[in-house]
Amino acid sequence: MHPAQWIAAWVLLLHGCAAGRPPQAASARTDVRDCSTDPPYLPPTAVNTTARLAALRDTMRAHGVHAYIVPSTDAHMSEYIAERDSRLGWLTGFTGSAGTVVVTQDKAALWTDSRYWTQAERQMDCNWELQRTIWIESIGLWILEAVPVGGNISLDPFLFSIDTWNSYSRALHGSGRTLLPIETNLVDQVWGDQRPPPASSEIYSLPEEFTGSSWQEKVAGIRQQMEQHIRRPTAVLLSGLEETAWLFNLRGDDIPYNPVFYSYTLLTNTSISLFVDEQRLSAAARESLQAGCPGLLCVELQEYGQARAHLRQYVQGNVTVWLGTEYTTYGLYSVIPQEKLLEDSYSPVMLAKAVKNAKEQELLRAAHVRDAVAVIQYLLWLEKMVPQGQVDEFSAAEHINTLRRAQGHNRGLSFQTISASGLNAALAHYSPSNESSRKLSVDEMYLSDTGGQYLDGTTDITRTMHWGVPTPLQKEAYTRVLMGNIDLSRLVFPPNTAGRVVESFARRALWDVGLNYGHGTGHGIGNFLSVHEWPVGFQSNNVPLAAGMFTSIEPGYYRDGEFGIRIEDIALVVEAQTKYQSGEKPFLTFEVVSLVPYDRNLIDLSLLSPEQIRYLNAYYETIRARVGPELRRQQLEEAYHWLQRNTEPFPLGSAATAATATLGTLALASLLSALLSGLQA
Repeated sequence: MHPAQWIAAWVLLLHGCAAGRPPQAASARTDVRDCSTDPPYLPPTAVNTTARLAALRDTMRAHGVHAYIVPSTDAHMSEYIAERDSRLGWLTGFTGSAGTVVVTQDKAALWTDSRYWTQAERQMDCNWELQRTIWIESIGLWILEAVPVGGNISLDPFLFSIDTWNSYSRALHGSGRTLLPIETNLVDQVWGDQRPPPASSEIYSLPEEFTGSSWQEKVAGIRQQMEQHIRRPTAVLLSGLEETAWLFNLRGDDIPYNPVFYSYTLLTNTSISLFVDEQRLSAAARESLQAGCPGLLCVELQEYGQARAHLRQYVQGNVTVWLGTEYTTYGLYSVIPQEKLLEDSYSPVMLAKAVKNAKEQELLRAAHVRDAVAVIQYLLWLEKMVPQGQVDEFSAAEHINTLRRAQGHNRGLSFQTISASGLNAALAHYSPSNESSRKLSVDEMYLSDTGGQYLDGTTDITRTMHWGVPTPLQKEAYTRVLMGNIDLSRLVFPPNTAGRVVESFARRALWDVGLNYGHGTGHGIGNFLSVHEWPVGFQSNNVPLAAGMFTSIEPGYYRDGEFGIRIEDIALVVEAQTKYQSGEKPFLTFEVVSLVPYDRNLIDLSLLSPEQIRYLNAYYETIRARVGPELRRQQLEEAYHWLQRNTEPFPLGSAATAATATLGTLALASLLSALLSGLQA
C-alpha cells in the first residue's frame, strides 16, 4: 500500500475504534448538555456565549464576512497558548487545547478530536454544533453548505500555518466562495478591553550548567547546515517560540507552563536579528546576546511587531529564506516570493533541538530522578489518605503540585495537572477545579497525569491507581495497557524508523480483545521547554526516530461514563545492544527515564509473558538503584520503604505460558514486518 494510503487508512481505523462504542444516552447524564430538550439542559460547567456570538456577527457584517474561522493556536503555532490568545476558548467556553471554530450569521460549530468530545459537551452551550472530527475537508464541506456562492470566508492569516491555509484554499477552490485573509482579528475586536494584557515578565538567560552548548555554538551549527545545503540558503526564519528560546538559551514566562517568550528570529549567514520586547530582557541576557558586537555573533534586537516588515525588506535582495512550514504562519510566508523560499516541514533549529546531546540527556535523566521522588511521595500520601475519604481531585492535584515545587531546580508545572477519578478519568485531558471536584474513593480508579518544569528538564508522567477491588474489566484493561507500554518500550527497531511504524505495538494487547484508545501514543519533550515538543513522536507528521530523542510512551483505555486508564513514561531513544549488526548504523531501542512503579493491585500477571515480567523486574531494579539513594539523601525514609515494597520483583511462575508468549512474540515480529513492508511498498 502507498504510504499516504496506509496512513489515511490507519487514521480512519483509529477514529472508528475511538468512536465505535456508542455514548450513554444524554438523559442518563447530568454532566453534559442536552440540546434536544425544551428548554435545553445545560450543566453548570457550560458557558453562555449568546452575547459574544451576536457581537462577532455584527463585526463580521461590517467587514463583509459570511463565515469566520477561528483556530485554537497563536501566531507561533503554539499548542499551549496564553490566555490573551485563547480566542476560541473565550468565544465558545471550550478550553481544550485543540479545535477549530467556524461562525456564520446563523450557525456556529466546533471541530475537535476524540480527546475532547465529552469536555466540549460539558462546556459549550447550545449555540454550538459539535463536529467530531478534525479534518479540514469536513470543515470545508460544512462551510460550502452554510455559505452561499459569492460569500467571503475569512480568517486571520497570522493564526494559520502555511499547510492549513493551503488546505482551506483547496477545499474552497472552484466553489464560488472567496477565502479572504483579514489581518485585523475580528474576535480581538469583539473581546475589546476585556482581553488580557500582553506579557511583561522578565526574559532571562538559562544558567550555563543547564545548557547543552552555548548559543554561539548552536548558531555556528545552523550556519554550517546552511552552507552545506544544496540550495545554499542565506537565512533561516524561526517562528516557533521554542526555537528562539533554545537557540539563544533564553527562557521566559509568556505562556502558562511553558518557559518561552514571544519572539521571531531571522538568522542570516552574516547577521542575527531577534524580534522581541527588548525592555523585558534581563541585563545578563542582553549582555550575552550582544557580547560579540559588532561581528557575526552579534544579536541585533528589534521590536517584536517589526518582524514582518523586516522580512519583507530582506527578501528584496538576492536571498533564499529557509523555514519550517509547520510553525510559520501564512501571514509571514506570504511576503516571501516563491523563488526565494526553501521549505521543509521543520526548520533546522527544530530538528537540532529534537536530538539531545550527551549533556542534555544527563540533565533530563537527573530531572526525572527528582521528579520521581515527588510522585512517589504523592502515591504514598494517596495510599494513606484516600481510604479516610478526605481527598478530592482538586486537593490531590494541589498536593502533587506542592511536592513537585519542593524539589531542587523546580520552576513550576509543565501543564495543568490532570487529576481524575471514576468517570472523569474517561476524559483524556480532564482537570479539576475547586468548584467542581470529585471525591477520590477506594471504589474507583484514579488517573494522575502530571509534570514539572526544572532547570535541567521537563517531565510528564501518568499513573493509574485503584485502592480497593477493581472489576475484572478494569484489571484486564489496565494490564493490557501496561503490556502495550512494555512492548513498545522494549522494542528493538531499525535506524531511521518512523514512530508511526512502531506505535501499534502499544495497541496490540488491547486490539487482541477489541479495545483501543483515541489519542496519540507519544510526543517529544524538551529540556526546560515544552512538554509536547515536536517533531518527535509516533504520528504521521513526526520525523524518524533517532538516538538522542526523548518521547513519551502512553497507551491508555477509556470507557465513557465509567473510568479511564493511561500509563505514561518518558523514554530516550538509544542504540540497542544486538547480537548482530546488519548495516552501517546500529538498531535502536528505548531507555525509560521515568522512574515510578506501576500499581501492583491492577496487574494481572497471568496475562504477561515471561519476557514482559523480566522487563518489569529489570525496570524496578533501575528505579531502586536511581531513586532509592535520592530518597535517602532527602531523608524520606517512609517513601524509601514504600518504594522497596512496590518494586519487589514479580514471580515468573505467574506469567503466561511459554507457548502463549512465543506466539505473542511471533505476532509482534509479524506486525512490525508487515508495517515496515507496507510503508516501503
